[in-house]
Amino acid sequence: MDNYGKFLGEKEIFDPPTGLSDIPVLSKHLFPFQADIVRWALRRGRAALFAGTGLGKTLMALSWAQAIYQTTGRNVLILTPLAVAAQFVREGDKFGIPVKQCKTGKDVEPGITVTNYEKIEHFNLLGFGGIVLDESSILKSYNGKTRTMLIEACADIPFRLAATATPAPNDFMELGNHAEFLGVASYTDMLAKFFTHDGGETQKWRLKGHAEGEFWRWMCSWAVMLRSPSDLGYDVGGFDLPLLNQKQHTVDVDYEPSMDTGLLFPVEARTMQERIGARRDTVQNRVQQAAEITPHDRPFVWWCNLNTESDALAKSIPDAVEVRGSDSEQSKERKLIDFSEGRIRVLITKPSICGFGMNWQHCADTGFVGLNDSFEQAYQAIRRFWRFGQTEPVNVHFIAAETEGAVVANIRRKEADAERMAKAMVSHMADLSSDEIKGSKRDRPDYNPTIPIQLPKWLKGETA
Repeated sequence: MDNYGKFLGEKEIFDPPTGLSDIPVLSKHLFPFQADIVRWALRRGRAALFAGTGLGKTLMALSWAQAIYQTTGRNVLILTPLAVAAQFVREGDKFGIPVKQCKTGKDVEPGITVTNYEKIEHFNLLGFGGIVLDESSILKSYNGKTRTMLIEACADIPFRLAATATPAPNDFMELGNHAEFLGVASYTDMLAKFFTHDGGETQKWRLKGHAEGEFWRWMCSWAVMLRSPSDLGYDVGGFDLPLLNQKQHTVDVDYEPSMDTGLLFPVEARTMQERIGARRDTVQNRVQQAAEITPHDRPFVWWCNLNTESDALAKSIPDAVEVRGSDSEQSKERKLIDFSEGRIRVLITKPSICGFGMNWQHCADTGFVGLNDSFEQAYQAIRRFWRFGQTEPVNVHFIAAETEGAVVANIRRKEADAERMAKAMVSHMADLSSDEIKGSKRDRPDYNPTIPIQLPKWLKGETA
């Protein structure tokens, strides 16, 4: 029986807390729900924070890092997307938590260090007792070099925190990669225990019916997920989102009837290649429309998909500044900080470059002059402005050629799908997460027998 019990124990995925037993006094600036989450993450030692945009992940990460340093005396490294490192420094100054931005390991001083992911090769990660991954969705790509490097390089760091907006509920790859980074379980172990192939396709997985409850209970042992404080039973307070106005502007397409196709009117693009072709053929018309929409008295960000769109916009809008992929890291960082601090009024860039991590509540107007097929990029770009802490209604403009179809309708459909899945995920985790965060851990349902056991006569030594 001992061997069999050991065998069953080896099959169970369980990661006990390895964090602090004595939690120091935390920042007075934390809201009650934030303070409880930080305490839980400190007790856990290695934890994931999946919280909606504007819920204070920066302050929670800084408070967590400060507590680790104060308690253990070991330095903490925070990794962020480009230009977000400077944002952490500003937030640290505001809340009285010292943070130093460093370009290399030679610049590190005792305490909390912040740098961007692009500079990670200049640091010896083993010199840190704690690490924070800001916008940890960088772990999403299962075969990505950055994902693999981070998991391997951080394996011996005792304290780890991963923080990002609520991940896609059906993106189990992202959840598995987070679990592996935190040392909870490998991605393959997670799949083997809780999932099965869907329809025989090796890339499609679904939860085993009988394992669903155990999966969410396991998730709640190392991750907390919320879109609002109310998801964990806290008062919403000032965490209300303003109105979001989304408007599509449809640009006419110059078209001549073709004898080859027999079509008198342009038709909506269907395939990806057709959509790309439709965008390339209508750059000037869409840019002209964008220039007319751009206000002259307040900040604005235009999101592009093609370099030709960015070039044309910069020429059409006075004082507009481009942030391009070919810019140096220093140039990108300087421009983003200048926009954040009001020295640049109109910014032109791509969601893949600047769509993650920045807090731009000072701006309430934005637009897309070109879109790709990534809903996540559009969602994240809009969330730079439409987030808790924004005080004005947010206006989002979508400019599309008539051949591109109903862009806004498609975005709203995907948004509704994502919201429905996120709601389901939070509903599964809400009670369990609330218990974990507030300290009353519930490992198993209570056993409440109602029928007395009847032993057979032969077991009691009686004869028939």
